[in-house]
Amino acid sequence: MIATVCTLGLWLASPASAHHSMAGFDRKNTITLNGTVKEFSWQNPHCYIEVAVPGKDGQLVNWNVEMTAPGYLVRAGWKKTMIKPGDKVTIVGNPLLSGEPGALFVSVTLPDGQVLTPRGVQAAPAGTPAPQAK
Repeated sequence: MIATVCTLGLWLASPASAHHSMAGFDRKNTITLNGTVKEFSWQNPHCYIEVAVPGKDGQLVNWNVEMTAPGYLVRAGWKKTMIKPGDKVTIVGNPLLSGEPGALFVSVTLPDGQVLTPRGVQAAPAGTPAPQAK
């Protein structure tokens, strides 16, 4: 009985040990990415947006933007169909400290001007033009 309880306890605790910290992100600064969604991954433990952003040399750079878990997004009013490949979006995020093309999600503005954040969905202001990828 004791062995079963111990084994069950270790099995339940193992996913927690795989979780990583947010220490790799510069939480004091934000960047703005204007690009085209390549993929929106709605999965546990974190959702991701992969977005192609034109670099300084004109070549596309794939940025991976890490988000929170889908359960939190659902409670904030999100649906997994809100972001689609091909959408022209503006993403605000905290960049990776390493300088690699990655960020921690702060907000995304959709083509219709709607702003999505981890805390909720904001309607686009009346008359707001859709953002264009640069």
